[in-house]
Amino acid sequence: MLNPLAIGHIIIPVPVILAPMAGITDLAFRRICKQMGCGMVITEMVSAKGLYYKDDKSHELMQTHPEETPVGIQIFGSDEKIMAWAADKLNEMPHAFLDINMGCPAPKIVKNGDGAALMREPEKAGRIIRAVAEASVKPVTVKIRKGWQENEVNALEMARIAEANGASAVTVHGRTRDQFYAGEADWEIIRQVKEAVQIPVIGNGDLFSAEAVLRMVDETGCDGVMVGRGAQGNPWIFRDVLGLLKHEHEGKQPDGSEIYDVLKQHLQLVTSYKGEWIAVKEMRKHAAWYTKGLPGSAVIRHQINRAETAADMLKLLSDYLLKDLCCLTR
Repeated sequence: MLNPLAIGHIIIPVPVILAPMAGITDLAFRRICKQMGCGMVITEMVSAKGLYYKDDKSHELMQTHPEETPVGIQIFGSDEKIMAWAADKLNEMPHAFLDINMGCPAPKIVKNGDGAALMREPEKAGRIIRAVAEASVKPVTVKIRKGWQENEVNALEMARIAEANGASAVTVHGRTRDQFYAGEADWEIIRQVKEAVQIPVIGNGDLFSAEAVLRMVDETGCDGVMVGRGAQGNPWIFRDVLGLLKHEHEGKQPDGSEIYDVLKQHLQLVTSYKGEWIAVKEMRKHAAWYTKGLPGSAVIRHQINRAETAADMLKLLSDYLLKDLCCLTR
């Protein structure tokens, strides 16, 4: 059973959290997930160096809305002084807490010693966590992986270091960096971390259904869960978790009409924040996820990828979801 989670002074009544995903969990998608019952959201990861050198894109990533409270800002970097500088500068932002990314496996991130590369430098990681925690007036959390590779599994060590250096919670993705997102996530390592530290532990990896969320809690004892790819095209997963917790889950999947309504709102939100040209391009991948597994979805994806305006995209989706599928459920 999921109990309320305390991260410093922040209380999350239902700790089912949307994972930060680059290029995906922008303000528009976070708002959609909050409306579905997501307990907490976190921004896409923001470069501390980008903030230091006044990069406009980095500042755009930190845009938040009162509707998504409590929201965390995730930062990444490997220079402890710049990370501390960023934490200090962010103290006046309206976010509730600060998250440090030490788990991103992307080559362009780890080649600079950031993200999951810090799993190979535990002492340095500890200095960064302490520097950020001392500079921030808000709680600091850390996201890590199982380890760098199977013969370098050190999630327990990293979690203990995070705790010792001021972190208020730690999130564990049950894969090594070498795995990226392939294979199965190791939930056992999450259980081991939970037993190794006193701070809250949030589990992450292979959460593609409400049932999987509750199973992870039962099997690992984690204090909260972080849903990543399982929310892509399926923000209803948060509603489903709430339904299971309240014993109201009926297993009803959204029909074509509901999918269309959410897609339309999603597109409108992205357009309002980024403009139509960018919104249409960014929504192509989301539309593919929303329609994945539906009859004829390959055809509609091809058509959507050629749409040049929001009106064109909505017309294609309306014809497909409201007429062709009618009330078909997935």
